[in-house]
Amino acid sequence: MGTGHYFWAIFYFASLCSASLANNAKINFREKEKKVLDQILGAGKYDARIRPSGINGTDGPAIVRINLFVRSIMTISDIKMEYSVQLTFREQWTDERLKFDDIQGRLKYLTLTEANRVWMPDLFFSNEKEGHFHNIIMPNVYIRIFPNGSVLYSIRISLTLACPMNLKLYPLDRQICSLRMASYGWTTNDLVFLWKEGDPVQVVKNLHLPRFTLEKFLTDYCNSKTNTGEYSCLKVDLLFKREFSYYLIQIYIPCCMLVIVSWVSFWLDQGAVPARVSLGVTTLLTMATQTSGINASLPPVSYTKAIDVWTGVCLTFVFGALLEFALVNYASRSDMHKDNIKKKRRDLEQASLDAASDLLDTDSNATFAMVLTS
Repeated sequence: MGTGHYFWAIFYFASLCSASLANNAKINFREKEKKVLDQILGAGKYDARIRPSGINGTDGPAIVRINLFVRSIMTISDIKMEYSVQLTFREQWTDERLKFDDIQGRLKYLTLTEANRVWMPDLFFSNEKEGHFHNIIMPNVYIRIFPNGSVLYSIRISLTLACPMNLKLYPLDRQICSLRMASYGWTTNDLVFLWKEGDPVQVVKNLHLPRFTLEKFLTDYCNSKTNTGEYSCLKVDLLFKREFSYYLIQIYIPCCMLVIVSWVSFWLDQGAVPARVSLGVTTLLTMATQTSGINASLPPVSYTKAIDVWTGVCLTFVFGALLEFALVNYASRSDMHKDNIKKKRRDLEQASLDAASDLLDTDSNATFAMVLTS
């Protein structure tokens, strides 16, 4: 009898478990997500115009944590002093109005693609020149709402940002390009941006740049005060080192070769005027063209750059070689002219001496003849 009761107890428990599993299998969690979204974002229940409360529901500022993933850096323009970057930008904050039941952990988060459904921080990039979103194939943006009210906003964007450069050491320079993010309308009394703890900025592995190397990057804060209040600001400083090998091959070696070629005229005969003139003028014009090409790829700055010193010295050597030939040719012709004058003077003196000698001989003969006659 005890064994029978034990059997029926096991059967009853198994029936309950199977019924429970059947009920769970019939739950449509997508329908549950829709109901939860309607509950927290329905008309009259959530106002996206009102910012979230502070920490622990206080009236303090809303805290928004930022992190970035740099996907690529396309171009760094010296002449425009700007750089282009593609990144995944993420913001995370807590909005207690968006808390919901996770159905015993089955709903990990809700996903939205419309940013206007919830309150969004009014962040902007203060040194941006141009920018655009990515919409292929669908808009590259999502919003995740977690059961505790945490909101994660992620979007892929491409930006062209201003990067003021100091080119005094060009092309042996290092440049610091910043990415600045700030609140446009909310002051620090209402909104504060913070870097996400841990690793707030990540860079794609094997990042390749044509003429630069990304040495390191630093995160910092750059809050600004204006007449309308203090605004929260974050910045990333990217330190770029210029690759010298490109300039060694394209500028330094050709300039050295032009200077050496201009020195070939020193071994030519000073009488070979056409060869020496054509060689000197050709190297001088080539060096001037090289200098113009270098300056065309750089902005017109008021200070002297390292490359200006190099090209100036090379141009001076080439011009000196041409000037040396002109001076040598002039000195040679001057010496020849002086030798000709001396020769003519000697010839005139010799002619005068010959004439005087002939006159003396004539007078002597006449005197001798008169003596004989008398």
